[in-house]
Amino acid sequence: MLTVHDLACVRGDRLLFKNLSVVLNAGGLLYVLGDNGSGKSSLLKLLCGLLTPETGSVHWCAQNISHAPEVYQSNLTYIGHLNGIKDDLSALENLSFSSGIAGKHVTASEVLDALQAIGIERYAHVAMSELSQGQKRRVALARLWLTSSQLWILDEPFAALDAAAITTLAARLTEHLADGGMAVITSHQEVNINAKSTQSLRLGH
Repeated sequence: MLTVHDLACVRGDRLLFKNLSVVLNAGGLLYVLGDNGSGKSSLLKLLCGLLTPETGSVHWCAQNISHAPEVYQSNLTYIGHLNGIKDDLSALENLSFSSGIAGKHVTASEVLDALQAIGIERYAHVAMSELSQGQKRRVALARLWLTSSQLWILDEPFAALDAAAITTLAARLTEHLADGGMAVITSHQEVNINAKSTQSLRLGH
């Protein structure tokens, strides 16, 4: 269970939000909505432990994430608005590296299967600098076929994807939630994702 209690976020001299509380259980999906600049990405970074809240706290399984960050990070997969990939490495090298950083060894065959799932396997050995933004996004999202983390936090995961890739990613999210996983996502698009429970949290109102 992910529990957010009385969270407030200040960036610079601006209060983005305050008094924010939410509970997300296994199988649950949380949509974070709001206009640009409302604090959506900042909230996701707070949930990941990458930013410190002005007030409030984030708990994983009833424990403050700042008290046992290694335990929390081992249960978390975060894909931000930026893809978090290295342009001088190939898709295969990037995914092997990111999986290793997360503490999971993956084989080249597993990586190729993940790239195939998201429709980008033909570029497995191509340097990321040669790919389009949409292709880079697919490579970053291929991590979702390689992770066993229970909690996925995804910032605009459907951005720069074509219709086929959106359908594929929505199916992967549905599968993850059906297996008892949880997801927090921001999105400007309405995408059909089946979940045990779905919540919406709107910022900036």
